[in-house]
Amino acid sequence: QVQLVESGGGLVQAGGSLRLSCAGSGRIFSSLVMGWFRQAPGKEREFLAAVNWSGRSSYYADSVKGRFTISRDNANNTVYLQMNSLKPEDTAVYYCAAHFGGSYYYATSYNYWGQGTQVTVSS
Repeated sequence: QVQLVESGGGLVQAGGSLRLSCAGSGRIFSSLVMGWFRQAPGKEREFLAAVNWSGRSSYYADSVKGRFTISRDNANNTVYLQMNSLKPEDTAVYYCAAHFGGSYYYATSYNYWGQGTQVTVSS
């Protein structure tokens, strides 16, 4: 069993930055690929980034490549998403998730999800 809790969301002006955190529990956390997704009202859940168990390999959606950075601290069972140059279209609920099989880019490949944290970017 893996439990995930996101934090760090909030209101920020366009061009600003936020860092999201995802605190995980469970012995297997450090062995899992972890991902970040977001969902805006009326839209499907969108893949943003994933990081392998060691943190040495990461994967990004084109929409956030160069602006967002995923990282992890296995000693503290935490995954981060640093978001820079934020845009109003980045407004959404952001979720972290634990991957259990299949493509990193699909939400169906992730078995455990946090409750989400709201990010609002004002213009």
